[in-house]
Amino acid sequence: MVIADWPGVDARWSREIDVPSTAGVDAPGTVRRWHLLDNGEELVRGGLAPAGSLLCVHGNPTWSYLWRSLLAAGSDPAHPWRVVAVDQLDMGYSERTGTFRRLADRIQDLGDLTDALALDGPVITVGHDWGGVVSLGWALAHQDQLAGVVLTNTAVHQPAGSPIPPALRLALHPAVHTWGTTTSDAFLRVTHSLAHPPLPADVRNAYMAPYRGAEQRTGVGNFVADIPVDASHPSFPALRGVAEGLRTLDVPALMLWGPRDPIFSDRYLKDLISRLPHADVHRYEGAGHLLAEDRDIAPAVFDWLAGRVAGTGDAGPAVGRSASQPPALGGFRPLWSLLTELAAGPSGDEPAVVEMDAGGSVARSLTWRQLDHGVERLAASLHRAGVGPGSRVSLMVPPGVDLTVALYACLRLGAVVVVADAGLGTKGLSRAVKGATPDFLIGIDKALAAARVLRWPARRISVRDLPAARRRILGVETSLAALAREGSTPPASPEGGASQPDPDSPAAVLFTSGSTGPAKGVLYTHRQLAAMRDTVAETFGIHPGQRLVAGFAPFALLGPALGAVSVTPAMDVTAPRTLTACALADAAAAVDATVVFASPAALRNVAATSGGLTAEGTAALKRVELLLSAGAPVPEPLLAEVQRLLPGASLHTPYGMTEALPVTDISLEQIRAAAVDAESGTKRGAGNGVCVGRPVHGAHVGIIPLVPDGTAPGSTPVTEAGITGEILVRAPHVKEAYDRLWLTEEASAAGSGWHRTGDVGHFDADGRLWVEGRLAHIVTAPAGVVTPVGAEQAIERLAGIRMAAIVGVGPAGTQAVTAVVETVPPARKACPAGMELAGKVREAARTAGVSVAAVLVVPAQPTDIRHNAKIDRTRLSRWATAVLAGGRPGTP
Repeated sequence: MVIADWPGVDARWSREIDVPSTAGVDAPGTVRRWHLLDNGEELVRGGLAPAGSLLCVHGNPTWSYLWRSLLAAGSDPAHPWRVVAVDQLDMGYSERTGTFRRLADRIQDLGDLTDALALDGPVITVGHDWGGVVSLGWALAHQDQLAGVVLTNTAVHQPAGSPIPPALRLALHPAVHTWGTTTSDAFLRVTHSLAHPPLPADVRNAYMAPYRGAEQRTGVGNFVADIPVDASHPSFPALRGVAEGLRTLDVPALMLWGPRDPIFSDRYLKDLISRLPHADVHRYEGAGHLLAEDRDIAPAVFDWLAGRVAGTGDAGPAVGRSASQPPALGGFRPLWSLLTELAAGPSGDEPAVVEMDAGGSVARSLTWRQLDHGVERLAASLHRAGVGPGSRVSLMVPPGVDLTVALYACLRLGAVVVVADAGLGTKGLSRAVKGATPDFLIGIDKALAAARVLRWPARRISVRDLPAARRRILGVETSLAALAREGSTPPASPEGGASQPDPDSPAAVLFTSGSTGPAKGVLYTHRQLAAMRDTVAETFGIHPGQRLVAGFAPFALLGPALGAVSVTPAMDVTAPRTLTACALADAAAAVDATVVFASPAALRNVAATSGGLTAEGTAALKRVELLLSAGAPVPEPLLAEVQRLLPGASLHTPYGMTEALPVTDISLEQIRAAAVDAESGTKRGAGNGVCVGRPVHGAHVGIIPLVPDGTAPGSTPVTEAGITGEILVRAPHVKEAYDRLWLTEEASAAGSGWHRTGDVGHFDADGRLWVEGRLAHIVTAPAGVVTPVGAEQAIERLAGIRMAAIVGVGPAGTQAVTAVVETVPPARKACPAGMELAGKVREAARTAGVSVAAVLVVPAQPTDIRHNAKIDRTRLSRWATAVLAGGRPGTP
């Protein structure tokens, strides 16, 4: 052993200990020498009393070196924990025993070691790969000492009929096994290659060091051979005992996962969650099998220990906001309650859902009675097909009759609907679906083909009946059409009545747009969805009898819950800017619409194509009473254009997000009044950003002030005028949690039910909220913090500027403020702006109090797919940095 060749390891941690065996493959009393990395003596010498012990168990073919970040963090005097990272026998620098050790033996070995160490509680087990199973076996056998379990990329169960991962099948093949795992170091090299990013050479060498020579790799080969591929394997009973025993553990649990793992994919995480449903779970997008190398997991582990094990939390997951939110408006009524009432009443034979075809005519429609009956029949058939409470169902169906029926059928069953739209792009959509691990996928042919090609894990249901050959190719079990024909009565509860989900049980996972990083799954309960419905109804006066044109998919689904007739215009709902004025008018005429919801990008195209409106279309739009637009700031000039098309409508631009919609609301008249206040300077805080109005009914909004480094570290929100900081919201309809993103959820929670939005803004003297940008997009210039939106708006008021973005270039604290603009007409290529344009841009930004150092022009801003409006400023900043450093402009 040459400890100096182990980067990140304190030489004082390395120790050896002789351990007598008490049972298992060794004769009782046989002494085995173990190697450990143990910071216990270091803590004693420093006079530090540890809060407990972490027992860390590596997998195959790593060793205790894997846990060096936990050893370093546990040695911190601020939160001392003893960390004992073991080298399993025949592995790392522990003794090569010359015996084949099976899973049960390794669990016994670990128990013998902890007895020899006199390791006492509280103990937290930490395991990776097959070390995860061994650590859990120890945990089940030592529950009197156990205080919690931490798992990273492991598995305890192989589903019947499902093959083990291809890489392990190859390693087990008789023609490969001995050579690949023992004779050569191929198995080690392949495992090390799974790191993202690649391991530095010195770290890779440290992992290889204990395994140089075939005689040192016998344990590697034996570990692979001991994988229980089926029930006939000698280690299968021990594995099954661990798997079933997990269901009895009631200690805190943390699962940290790297989804880019060809060995332990998300299906194994899903199985673990089913066995430890109270566990806190965090998936690190982009990380893989060697999670502890791909990401620094120590902060997550020690934050979790402080909140869950050291007395400040409980055994449950940190996902419950419901208890700390303000009470919902009135009593709980399921999301579908109005649908059922209207179906049973005098409005039962009136239209409820309308579909438009590409030619602008009505393609299909359902009355309230037909909709309710269709939902009941489909719910009954889905229940017989295996969908039940807690089942995750991914819906990949365009807005319309089929999606509406499927959505409400799933909700009535207590299933969790997963909504991730094609607007995320193929890569983003695939990442979202795999992360949510749906049990079922209901989709159109295109979605089913993607599921087949991209290997999305779910039982597949088509919308329409498919020919037998195509059904086999796509792996489809049945269709919505077939299920609807089979349905009869809804499933019954044990008490004999129609089943109804628990109001606080999960109802939906809705994915964010991905405009600020990988799309995040947002978990809502039935109570929170119902509160969203009630907030929308009370804020905007949308009640039964209203008729809604939904140019944004979520509102098409909310229509029946509001008791409003809903129609989606002929458009690609994943690309809002495909909505034309004629398509909007056709949809409005089809239901004699009173309400329209469309994104800013959709409205921009509606205004641009309004010249093609017919007299009938113009008349239909004139009958609209309310227009809502959200998803991104809506410029006042665009609203003015839309107002001319909808002269009888009150125009509102509610502010919100996937995590809470709506949060505030403002009308066009109020926007104009705020602009006057900003120009006159008569109202403190008026100006610098987008005025988004006042909190909606039932919502509370506060500000955590910014500090000079551009962060908002506080936890107590304020409402004083003129203070810029992160915007927080608290309301009955705020999400329950980020799905399987425990760290993200912890970062977004500010206590007492407050959600950190990640947006930055301030209040004015009239209590109106002004949004100034995203916290992540703040520029820290030498003169101070710069929020981007105010300067961007000033620049966009220039003739010939379509969209502008303010980004920072350079180190934090000394960043150069850079403006990136998209012109009309668009530039042919990205390049520095000409002197005249740059001068105008600088002068415009100066009116907003911002000094711009550089101006760049792009043919098109990089925007999110869903809204076609949210600029990816982080991407622009990287691009601008490269360009201003002398690189080729290329495409941002």
